[in-house]
Amino acid sequence: MTKVAFLGLGVMGYPMAAHLQKAGHEVTVYNRTTAKAEAWAAETGGRAAATPREAAAEAQFVMACVGNDDDLRSVCLGADGAFAGMASGSTFVDHTTVSAQVTRELYTAAQEAGLGFVDAPISGGQAGAENGALSIMCGGDADQYTKAEPIMAAYARICRRIGDSGAGQMTKMCNQIAIAGLVQGLSEALHFAEKAGLDGRAVVEVISQGAAGSWQMANRYETMLDDQFDHGFAVDWMRKDLGICLDTADDINASLPVTALVDQFYKDVQKLGGGRWDTSALIKRLRALD
Repeated sequence: MTKVAFLGLGVMGYPMAAHLQKAGHEVTVYNRTTAKAEAWAAETGGRAAATPREAAAEAQFVMACVGNDDDLRSVCLGADGAFAGMASGSTFVDHTTVSAQVTRELYTAAQEAGLGFVDAPISGGQAGAENGALSIMCGGDADQYTKAEPIMAAYARICRRIGDSGAGQMTKMCNQIAIAGLVQGLSEALHFAEKAGLDGRAVVEVISQGAAGSWQMANRYETMLDDQFDHGFAVDWMRKDLGICLDTADDINASLPVTALVDQFYKDVQKLGGGRWDTSALIKRLRALD
């Protein structure tokens, strides 16, 4: 039985930690809201800790899935941070979507403390976390990845090391860039069908079998047609991620004109009160323009 700590019990972390417990690992969790950690422990038979340091004590692997760069720093560093409680030779695995800059910063801090650090952002949404079918893209030292991969297998459909520290986060940026354009294209297609008086479901049944088909189309078209947007990754989170993509693009001299445009469209959705709607709510913006 492997001792594992999990930091952050949001819509992704809560089921991911449960999969680890179900896989036979001895899991201790930490969450900023203590009641949520205690509820998780009562539900799964795991244990809750009061601080990241306490959760990480004696753990061979510490997994994290928190909100942003500052949240990640806060659970890693300082007197109550996980790094202070981790034993030399143990491994920290970060599933948060953050900047490659903070990833490399924490990788260096971990090395100085005798710890391994793998950046391992995830894709697949809440359903993927609940079903143990996430795509995990990893960066870091090959030996650390090799150690951590069997632990991540508890909630992974696919898990791959892409390269050195930061490569996982850069790959997640590619993922979000691709999704942004796809969702906008799907929104425009469904909106066009509506304005043309077509049956949207019939349209998708046909075009999804050809080159237009995508995961977004297969999994989101019905709720988009029904004007329901509480089924996945929130617009607020997407804008955070796209901000990281655009900042990084400036740093590496990459051109992302469509991503920048869609980011502004998501800003419009936020102004409509849709910050917590899922990312397919881009179609709401088009309907609002009618």
